[in-house]
Amino acid sequence: MKDLFSNIEGKTANAILPIVGANGSVPTALEVDLAGFNSAVIFILVGLEGSTLSTSNYWTWKLEHADDSAVAGVAGSYANVAAADVQGVTPASGIIVTVDDPAEDSSVYKIGYVGGKRFIKITPAETGTGPDLPQSILVIKGHPLDAPVA
Repeated sequence: MKDLFSNIEGKTANAILPIVGANGSVPTALEVDLAGFNSAVIFILVGLEGSTLSTSNYWTWKLEHADDSAVAGVAGSYANVAAADVQGVTPASGIIVTVDDPAEDSSVYKIGYVGGKRFIKITPAETGTGPDLPQSILVIKGHPLDAPVA
C-alpha cells in the first residue's frame, strides 16, 4: 500500500464547517488565503436533503478570486472565476456547483483552482424556500513554495 498522507504537499483549511443550511440559515462565505501556495482543490460536501430540492428550491456555490489589495494580507476586489481558472467544472457567473435535484445530494463535488490569485472565496446561496441541506467545504492548498508544510 502506498502512503498518500506523506505525499500531500499542502495545508488544509476548512472554509465552511459542517452545517445544515436551511431557510434563512445560509453559511457565511469565508475567504481562503493562498499565500505561499500555487494551487488549491475545493471539496463541497452535501448530505441528504431535508426537504425537496427542485428547480425553484436549490443551493448554489459561487467561487470568486482576488489579488492582494496591497494592505498586508487583505483581499482586493473579488471577481467571478472563469473556466480557465478552475478544473472539473464550467462556471456560470462564478457558480461552480448547483444542487437542485434529489439525485445531486449526498455527493462530494471536487473543483481545482488554478487561477493564480492570492485569495479565493466560496459563497453558498439558497434559492426558494431554502431546502434543508447538510453541507461543508474543505479547501486543500497545494504546491507550496516552501515544502514540506507542517
